[in-house]
Amino acid sequence: MDLLAPRTLLPEDPAVAELSAGEDAFAVAARYPASCAAWASLAEVALARQAVVEGYAYARTGYHRGLDALRRAGWRGTGPVPWSHEPNRGFLRALHALATAAGAIGEADEAERCSKFLHDCDPAAAEALG
Repeated sequence: MDLLAPRTLLPEDPAVAELSAGEDAFAVAARYPASCAAWASLAEVALARQAVVEGYAYARTGYHRGLDALRRAGWRGTGPVPWSHEPNRGFLRALHALATAAGAIGEADEAERCSKFLHDCDPAAAEALG
């Protein structure tokens, strides 16, 4: 982690409140297609039921949406993305799900790269997500 780089803090994701209220993740993702949290939720559900290719696709979508959001928030490819900032958690969850799904389909290099990226973003995220 580049401790000299500024922390990147994403703006609030309106999908989080709907997901927390129990709204269907498919419906939430359709309403908020840029939401990392919605895609991460879909990935986590797919992975929990062993649908690893589906989980991989959802996680990859959330990851790329997250990279776009991080860049809009001033991220330049390095520096902390703190887990403690709730709006960052959708991206970090999608990144973790991508590492998990990549490992499950035999993409060991990608799984390792994503796990390292998660740790570089914030070791607390890697710890919280296990």
